[in-house]
Amino acid sequence: MRKSLHDQLRRGLIPLLLLLPVAASGHGGVVLEDDLCFIRIGYFIAHFKVYLPDTRGHEDFCEDLPESGNGVFVMEYLNDKLNNVPIEFRIIRNVTNMGRFTNWEDVSAIADLEAVTVLHAAPQRHTDLFTILYRFEGEGEYVGIVLVGPDDEGKVHRAVFPFAVGYTDYGYWPFVMLALFAIQLVYLWSSGWLARQFGRSG
Repeated sequence: MRKSLHDQLRRGLIPLLLLLPVAASGHGGVVLEDDLCFIRIGYFIAHFKVYLPDTRGHEDFCEDLPESGNGVFVMEYLNDKLNNVPIEFRIIRNVTNMGRFTNWEDVSAIADLEAVTVLHAAPQRHTDLFTILYRFEGEGEYVGIVLVGPDDEGKVHRAVFPFAVGYTDYGYWPFVMLALFAIQLVYLWSSGWLARQFGRSG
């Protein structure tokens, strides 16, 4: 019985631990590395920042915004080739029920993308950086979609980044806490502490 439960805990713990690197590196096409935010669109990469100029001045955010209002999205190119390809930018309300795990497959499954679109910038070339402003009228969950291309090979690359305005959810913390709890439980079981405690109560 003890070995069986131990094995079950280990099998349940491994998927939880696999979530921890995701929590540390960001989600979707936007990642946080060494206090710098990057967006990866295929092999293209750019610095990514969001500003709330009316309330937060020059403070920048990687994805989630603490409050509604005017949001300025900025991509500073790290690939010169981004100057030569069209960039399409879209923000939609997140109706996928996948939260911050939303990916391109979830977005492409939406029957009427235009109906949930709150901002759409048609494909256009931008020199050195891309900026766009959108006013968020309230809290909610959204998905940013960036399409780049076609490139020299005729391919269109994409990045999808779900984000929240007003921090409407707890992010990855429930998964982190659950993983830490599972680790502690496995330790207590392996050390025999749980068996001793239940033995005393019996």
